[in-house]
Amino acid sequence: MSYSINKNCGTPVRRSWGGSIALGVLACAMGTASAAVPGITGTSFALQANQGYSSQPDGMQIYSWGYGCAATYSPLFAPAIFNAPATQGVCPAMQLPGPTLIVTEGQTVTVTLTNNLPPAAGNTSIVFTGFTPVTTTGSPGAGQLTSTGGTQGVMAMEAGTGTTVTYTLNTTGKAGTHAYYSGTQPDLQVEMGLYGALVVLPITPGVMPGSSAPSPCTKLGARLEGGVEYRLSTAAYDHPATCYDIEYLWQWGEIDPVIHAQAQAQVAATPACTLAKGCLSVVTEPYHPRYFVINGRSMPDDMDPDYAPNYPAQPYNGNPHMHPLDAVLVRTIGQGRWEHPFHEHANHVRILARDGNLILSQTDQTKLAGLMMFDTDTWPGQAFDGIFYWSGHGLGWDIYGHTPKLVDGTVRPACTGASSMKGISAACEPECIPDANGYFTHATGAVAPVFAKTAPYALSNPTAASLNYGEWCADHEHPLEASPAGQVGVGGPATLPDPLVATNGLWFNGTPYLGPDAVNRSRGPTPLPPGGALQNPPLESGIAFMWHSHNEREITTNDVFPGGMLMMMLVDPPVWYIDETL
Repeated sequence: MSYSINKNCGTPVRRSWGGSIALGVLACAMGTASAAVPGITGTSFALQANQGYSSQPDGMQIYSWGYGCAATYSPLFAPAIFNAPATQGVCPAMQLPGPTLIVTEGQTVTVTLTNNLPPAAGNTSIVFTGFTPVTTTGSPGAGQLTSTGGTQGVMAMEAGTGTTVTYTLNTTGKAGTHAYYSGTQPDLQVEMGLYGALVVLPITPGVMPGSSAPSPCTKLGARLEGGVEYRLSTAAYDHPATCYDIEYLWQWGEIDPVIHAQAQAQVAATPACTLAKGCLSVVTEPYHPRYFVINGRSMPDDMDPDYAPNYPAQPYNGNPHMHPLDAVLVRTIGQGRWEHPFHEHANHVRILARDGNLILSQTDQTKLAGLMMFDTDTWPGQAFDGIFYWSGHGLGWDIYGHTPKLVDGTVRPACTGASSMKGISAACEPECIPDANGYFTHATGAVAPVFAKTAPYALSNPTAASLNYGEWCADHEHPLEASPAGQVGVGGPATLPDPLVATNGLWFNGTPYLGPDAVNRSRGPTPLPPGGALQNPPLESGIAFMWHSHNEREITTNDVFPGGMLMMMLVDPPVWYIDETL
């Protein structure tokens, strides 16, 4: 992982969301890793509860329990790219969090759990939030859950040591994101790591039940970068207001290492326990977590790729990427004991649903009524789905670094006709044609960039791609720099230092938005060769924002900052291919 200083990174930059203005100075991590919603898919899952270890950035290996895949079970991975040999997903015997189960609404799904925890742990189980347990000899009804095998516990049917229990779920009407976790001694077993996520995809994405209207969502296979589809669907629900372009799933959790050490010592001391309740007497209060995790990892580990081999029991990452104006589906679950006030810098999140329940207008069911959240607060076991996007609106400077001046100081003429869509020529300045909302988008006739996953990430037809796509036209040609470090600066809101002082060499091109349209024209006192996305192979160049918990303790690892529930969100230029497997 390389590091650089970028937007909000060593440069004061205005932000104006919800009428507020803030100045940020952050040191930002940059890399090519990103995340889809990886998991396993199908209608029948064979899981086990097992023991193992999770890795922390301070070098600690934390004894943990977790759900994983049974030894005889060969899962099918989602997105489909993770079934390819070069990007193969893994489902170990124990992982933190447990495997993300991805199913489709209306399916009847079975989850068979085998208890392979040490005997001292006793029974274990799974609770699926939002599904009503019923006792019936037949198939469960819509939104219901039945169980076979095992013994009745307080919250769910439980599997004893070495035995199994099978849960059957009817997913009708249950589209959305749901938590699952142990319903047996949850104060201990959830803390030890027995939790995961269930994602139920809508059966008619973007179309309300009973409606004959076509879906307004972009069809699978369209608007793809490199021809690879990473989305699990085109909409989060059977509703036209829930379309999205890219998606991520985050599960917040915390770890008290004292509890885990007690469990490890007592498990070793009582190997022959035969009690259903187990033989452990672990003290879980007072509760003092020292590790705070996103998908089982702490910062900076959460910015490494999915299925990175250095985290064998923590296969899922964080680190969201997007392009301007992408509708990003944010799936979030609060796991563990604490509320987690997570803040997504650069915009609010529009909440679509909680625990799979769409928030609709009472007077017009075609309209959503979810609030905009500054912090996406989640309580233990609570899940929500929301939409986030970044637009560059209101920053006061041109995020693409367009300038009408050439290196010699002469003014470039505006591009006209077909040439105005090219934007890559040094002979003229590309136009920004606003749509009804003020952006340069499809509505203006802009052509989104076309990518070929070769050489690598080369534009297959660069002269046909509009490098302005998603630009806020009111800021077109407005420079960032107040005192020029190169020829691009004329009266902007910020003064940039020498590029070698601020950043790591080739990543700097004179603006925080390191897109290829500016890379050959921005020079500081220290001349630099061209870098950014025109380089072969290209370096990723984008605007970076910190996404983190607003509980300051939770952005530390064992009381050391930075760490914990912290990751970087990157807004990539349209010419950057976001490879979800890296």
